[in-house]
Amino acid sequence: MSQAVEIAAGALDAIPQLSVLGEVTGFRGPNARSGHCYFQIKDDSAAVDCIIWKGAYLKRTFDLRDGMQVSFKGSFNLYKATGRMSFVARSFSLAGEGLLRQQVAQLAEKLRREGLMDESRKRRIPVFCSRVAVVTSLSGAVIDDVKRTLRRRNPLVELVCVGAKVQGEGAPAELIDGLRRAASITPAPDCILLVRGGGSFEDLMTFNDEELARAVAACPVPVVTGIGHEPDTSICDMVSDRRASTPTAAAESVAPAMTELADVLEARHQRLGAAMASMIGSAQVDLEMLDQRGRRAWDTYTARLGDALDAAACRPCLNDPTFMVERRESELALTADRLSGAIVRSVGTFRSNFERLPERLITSTSGLDGKRHVLTLASSRLEHQGRTMLSKPASDLSRAAASLDALSPLKVLARGYSIAYSDDGVATSAKTFKPGDAIRVHMADGNVAATVDTVG
Repeated sequence: MSQAVEIAAGALDAIPQLSVLGEVTGFRGPNARSGHCYFQIKDDSAAVDCIIWKGAYLKRTFDLRDGMQVSFKGSFNLYKATGRMSFVARSFSLAGEGLLRQQVAQLAEKLRREGLMDESRKRRIPVFCSRVAVVTSLSGAVIDDVKRTLRRRNPLVELVCVGAKVQGEGAPAELIDGLRRAASITPAPDCILLVRGGGSFEDLMTFNDEELARAVAACPVPVVTGIGHEPDTSICDMVSDRRASTPTAAAESVAPAMTELADVLEARHQRLGAAMASMIGSAQVDLEMLDQRGRRAWDTYTARLGDALDAAACRPCLNDPTFMVERRESELALTADRLSGAIVRSVGTFRSNFERLPERLITSTSGLDGKRHVLTLASSRLEHQGRTMLSKPASDLSRAAASLDALSPLKVLARGYSIAYSDDGVATSAKTFKPGDAIRVHMADGNVAATVDTVG
């Protein structure tokens, strides 16, 4: 037996490293003591035990769990003591739906970091949509469900259908174009329904496309998604303005039932009536308060006016017309007495001051004789010093005046000389003139006007 096991072990060791694709089942690990993981890999027709040593599992990028489709790389090993064969995996990665889900999760995280899933970015869907566009396949049951739902709940809603593939190659591009066409409809719809029926995860991968998700987020018209069934959530659901669990639920969310509209109108009618009644009641209270305040103010005013009239009627000037005249005469007599007394006192004071004036003048002039003598002496000294100081300048001035007088042009003219003038002023040369020129001659006793005959 040992030899047979050795042969089998040798045969397994000769097999090169393999890649094995299968579903994880019976996963146990990591072991609390060793850190190794034990489980089985299976497909529809076979299963094999699998081991991942602690060192290999520590390098993982995700945790293994039952039901995952995983691709393992490793080799077979035969435990000789029991003859049990197992696959020792040295690395592993997601495959199939597991890989797709990982890729979707990575894309979702990327768009979340960009803010495309922020609630603050999402737009409000009108409560009462009168015009709705739907982008979906026109050949499936979904479009019929949407039409039927809208007719049942609110036949006043206008529905515009835009056809596009919802699955398979080229579906994301057609849906992007469908969104563009729906948003360009005139008049513009209140919202766009992006819907499709249920299916497998792979069937719904169209709505996990990055370009389609970005088109939903950037659409100028609010987008409501209804993709698959309740458990299904796609990237387009995450970035849309409203997510509904199914296409039917999406249609219901944008078309309130007529009964609901009637209830809303009735509630608003009641609220409006209550508000009007409250306003009228408040206005009546204010009016009554103003009326009371006005009446109190008028009563107060008339009472004060009556008191004033009564007080005026009691005044003597109104009861006896001569009262004011007699009162004024009394005041004038008192004023005349006061004025007369003031005049007498002023005259007495003036007379007393006038009588004392000669005495004050004599006292004030008693010291003037001495001051007059001092002033006479000072005047004599000043006159003498003035003559002394002015004698030499006066002599110099006389000589200068004599010299100036001797040089004066008037003295020269008095000796028989004259001055000739041309139009430009004093002529100093005969060359200034030519025959026919006007000339003016200034002499001691006057001027002579002449004409030049010759110049020589």
